[in-house]
Amino acid sequence: MSERAPMVDGCVFCDIARRAPTSTTALLYSVPYRCPHDDKVVAFRDINPSAFRHYLVIPIDHIPTVNSLHKTKDDHQLVSHMVKVGKDLLNQDAPNSEEHRFGFHQPPFNSVDHLHLHCLALPFMPR
Repeated sequence: MSERAPMVDGCVFCDIARRAPTSTTALLYSVPYRCPHDDKVVAFRDINPSAFRHYLVIPIDHIPTVNSLHKTKDDHQLVSHMVKVGKDLLNQDAPNSEEHRFGFHQPPFNSVDHLHLHCLALPFMPR
């Protein structure tokens, strides 16, 4: 049984992805902004950045965690697309950054139960 859902009530990232009236998060990548034909992902700034640029790319459909992904063509295409969107944003917004990092948190270390790719342009910011 799939753990995916179009949207989950109470999920802050579902609210952001679907542009719920209660969400004030500015999207960096969404339909129609920068991607008139993309109905798979959105991107926005991390609220607690740990690098010069720190963005999150999330699927619009609710996928709880990285453990919910399977070795399928669709999941591979989704993750590849998420990485491409993150790379494109970092290359545009931080062209002089020499290093980028991308990654998912493994449960139980994820902060939100909605798949999200961290996209960072170094240097890291001191805590």
